[in-house]
Parts: sequence; structure tokens; C-alpha cells
Amino acid sequence: MGWLWAIIVGFVLGLLAKAIIPGKQHSPLWLTTIFGILGAIVGNAIARALGVDATRGIDWSRHAFQLVAAIIIVYLGDMAYMALRGSKVKA
Repeated sequence: MGWLWAIIVGFVLGLLAKAIIPGKQHSPLWLTTIFGILGAIVGNAIARALGVDATRGIDWSRHAFQLVAAIIIVYLGDMAYMALRGSKVKA
């Protein structure tokens, strides 16, 4: 079940990040999901380092860190995807 939740959370975080980032992102959905999973992992690590990974009720601060990390990773990952894809199209 852990992998299934990771995919679901990564999918949702990736889509939220794409919706927040202005402009059009060109990375495919499967890559956006991977970027979202990475954002969740990085966000969890930051929350754990700051000591806010386990609080009573819903961990809003942890989710905020995950979303911010996903936005950054989706943005940078899409730039890298377009740079790689653009060089393949021109060659």
C-alpha cells in the first residue's frame, strides 16, 4: 500500500504544482507524477529536519513543504525535459 499512496500523492502534488506554475508545462503526466513523488520525499525531509513532520491532526506544515518542493521540482524538471527534448528535435 505504501507504493500506491506514494503514486497517488505524487500524482496529486504534481498536478497541483502544474496548476500553480504560470505558463504551460510540457512534461508528460508520468514524469509529473515522478516529480510529485520527489517533491513529497523532499518536503518530508525538510519537515522532519525542522521538527514538524508529526503533529496532532492534519500535518498542514508538512503538506505545505511537500507542495513547495513539488512546485520547485516540477518547474526545474520541466525545464530540463524541454532542454533535452528540444535538443533531440533539432538533431
